[in-house]
Amino acid sequence: MPKLPYDYIVVGGGTAGCPLAATLSKKFRVLLLERGGSPYGNNNISRLENFSFNLADSTPTSPAQRFLSTDGVFNHRARVLGGSTCINVGFYSRAQPSFVRNAGWDEALVNESYKWVEDKICSEGWTLGVVPYNGYTYEHINGTKFGGSIFDNNGFRHTAADLLAAGNPPNLHVFIHAYVQKIVFDTKGTKPKVIGVIFIDENSNRHEAFIKADERSEVILTSSAIGTPQLLLLSGVGPEEDLRKMNIPVILNNEHVGKDMADNPSTNIPIPTPEPQKQTLAQVVGITTEGFYIETISGFGQNNDSIVTVKNGNMSELKEVFRGGSIYEKIIGPLSKGNLSLVNTNVTSNPAVTFNYFAEPEDLRRCVAAVSLVLEIAKTRPVKDLNANINLIPKSGNETKSLPEFCKRSVTTMWHYHGGCIVGKVVDRDYKVIGIGNLRVGDSSLFVESPGTNPQATVLMLGRMMGVTMIRERLRAG
Repeated sequence: MPKLPYDYIVVGGGTAGCPLAATLSKKFRVLLLERGGSPYGNNNISRLENFSFNLADSTPTSPAQRFLSTDGVFNHRARVLGGSTCINVGFYSRAQPSFVRNAGWDEALVNESYKWVEDKICSEGWTLGVVPYNGYTYEHINGTKFGGSIFDNNGFRHTAADLLAAGNPPNLHVFIHAYVQKIVFDTKGTKPKVIGVIFIDENSNRHEAFIKADERSEVILTSSAIGTPQLLLLSGVGPEEDLRKMNIPVILNNEHVGKDMADNPSTNIPIPTPEPQKQTLAQVVGITTEGFYIETISGFGQNNDSIVTVKNGNMSELKEVFRGGSIYEKIIGPLSKGNLSLVNTNVTSNPAVTFNYFAEPEDLRRCVAAVSLVLEIAKTRPVKDLNANINLIPKSGNETKSLPEFCKRSVTTMWHYHGGCIVGKVVDRDYKVIGIGNLRVGDSSLFVESPGTNPQATVLMLGRMMGVTMIRERLRAG
């Protein structure tokens, strides 16, 4: 267990945490704490054909921890070294250029950081015999395209955990099954500053880890849009009134912690076919200018015994008989916002999360437009040639009235939720927590919208970019 203090403690060994810790360890002593276990040796993680198994696994050790939002939609959060890269569909596509500009990032460093990730864990995926309009590219371009994948051509998944091999082993300590319960503060000065963390191991033994006693050492939270605001609240950083209700000592009153939560509402149209289809996750994406994206999956089920089905807020594990695929639409940058709050002071419990799907009329308008397009796609000859028996919901004679209701009733997630620690409200432009010393955030809780068609590439890049930036700043300072 930790004895000497570290230059950096990274809390959360996920999509951003692994590349961040690996990068920082090239120059500094780093401790990476991950609440879940190892992804290695788990075929439900590494094999494409087993993708749905983790989502159906409700055991306490599952790499995918379920949570039910107050909206009634089931969702998941990662609980494994490598984070969501271990349980997602693997699709890799960079953020839209406007996202990078709005974030104020150095575009050259962004591109270098994307390339660093891509060279290590990405591949071009598989060709389907049909060439999309924009061909194959990692770039975010309007139209249809093949994106990249962290699954290789043999259907083997490469995860953020693999990026730890790029670190400096003597400087990098990685603890799994290390559940951080609380951030430790020194409150004697003019403002509170972080000195370490308290965590428990898989045997419920309590441990403390500390950073060095200087202004440059930091604890960095990379525990996702759920785990990071939750840990801040549990540690006494958040809305004072809410903290006092939980009998949590207030370190800093910040009403914005856990606010501005959002999830991109999604709907899918099943395309059942009489013959099994080639098994694919998201490979082709349609990037529109109308405020939504289109993606497809196919072939899931013929080799699987179970699949998770989410509909109207209910989850069941069913024998898979579906041989075709699905066409999905996802709303870009939803205007509807929600919040996250504690239900108790147990860090292993899920907090209460509300996304307020379609609270803003514009989100519903875009869903109607997206579903209308999906229905038109389902009527095209390539789909008809599959002899698909498509259930074109809704069946009402007046789609103008039925589609909005269909969007509301069929809303589901693509697991791209974000927010809770927004820049300018919870953290500054360098992602340091406002009003707190030696504490920084580096994950999707920073985002006001989900980058690109799928956020994985950008969150991986963020970890690498933050690490390089922090090293450069520290070396310049001497």
